[in-house]
Amino acid sequence: MDFSLTTFVQAIGYPGLAAAVFLESGVFFGFFLPGASMLFTAGLLASQGFFNILILIPLLTLAAILGDNAGYWFGAKVGVRLFLRPDSRFFKHEHLEKARAFYDRHGGRAVFLGRFIPVIRTFAPIVAGVVLMRYRTFVLYNIAGALAWATGVTFAGYYLGSRFPFVERYLSFIILGIIVVTTIPLVIEFLRQKRATA
Repeated sequence: MDFSLTTFVQAIGYPGLAAAVFLESGVFFGFFLPGASMLFTAGLLASQGFFNILILIPLLTLAAILGDNAGYWFGAKVGVRLFLRPDSRFFKHEHLEKARAFYDRHGGRAVFLGRFIPVIRTFAPIVAGVVLMRYRTFVLYNIAGALAWATGVTFAGYYLGSRFPFVERYLSFIILGIIVVTTIPLVIEFLRQKRATA
């Protein structure tokens, strides 16, 4: 088993896991946290009796929903000030208007799919708040994304650990796979933007 991560998850317990998921879901300095890996590991540990899955899943799902909401309202507060600022080297209204236009068309998808992409997971709800995405729409996709991500990834760890106890031997490879798979969309978007710029 991946000793460092499993030991860390065991050490922080329910409160630490909930705090980590909350921070990574919408607090700008939480972007570095390995949310999906921690969820899967927590689910796997639940299959071994370390956590109660009936407590773990609702707790982490709620933390994900609240974290996104915190990000949205932080973005909404900051957004009002941004719209009042003049253009500068690091800030241009043009970029903000492009972000608003994008969220008008694809905001729901950005909030939902952003859950599964590192870094984007943290900043998608903040940007949604900055551009004042309709809150009711945001909440619906926020809850749907939290159910798919926090509930889904945690349950996947629990299910695999319950059905295939030997899976713990390959946890390092599974976590590496999660990182690779969730990073692919970022790489594709980077290459697409680079090609468009060229």
